[in-house]
Amino acid sequence: MSQKLDCTLSAIDQANLADPNRELLEGETLPREYAYSLHMTRWLFALEPEPSERMQIACRAQHIERWTMPRSDYGEGRQNYYQWRQACGRMHGRRAAEIMAECGYPPEECERVELILTKRKLREDEDTQLLEDVACMVFLERYFAQFFEEKPDYDKEKWLRIVRRTWGKMTPRGHEAALNLAGKLPDHLQSLLKEALAE
Repeated sequence: MSQKLDCTLSAIDQANLADPNRELLEGETLPREYAYSLHMTRWLFALEPEPSERMQIACRAQHIERWTMPRSDYGEGRQNYYQWRQACGRMHGRRAAEIMAECGYPPEECERVELILTKRKLREDEDTQLLEDVACMVFLERYFAQFFEEKPDYDKEKWLRIVRRTWGKMTPRGHEAALNLAGKLPDHLQSLLKEALAE
């Protein structure tokens, strides 16, 4: 690991360790966004065994300091949700670029990671698409079951749309990983996934 990369990842970790929210990970209670960043890093290496430094940084910073921008600040509804997501992406990109600059990365690398994190070029940019594949795998593995339990008001059609949208954002490499993971999901989520992908 280069000195610049070590400096950047350490600074991102320190930022996310300040998250007041908590998540249980392998018997240990960790700050939520720090735990999330570890999931992102693990899946990055699972999908891309030799990832670039910029992808390691982008995945680690995917949710950097997200708790400072609560979803509740943007109101209910899909349009407000997407505005919140876009605002988060801009903030994450800006923070990652600032940290990279402080650790000695040249401006063009800082700008590259900032662009990846905003996801403005999803489907056009290989790095941005890899970030999306990683994020989708983390969601399916770690948060899908919990999200399902938290939304009892969602009907079956809404869940099918969610699964299809998630699937539609992924590459064939992501699809293969998701199908390999599917057998480890709870039975009701396996059935939902199967039905969503049958059409």
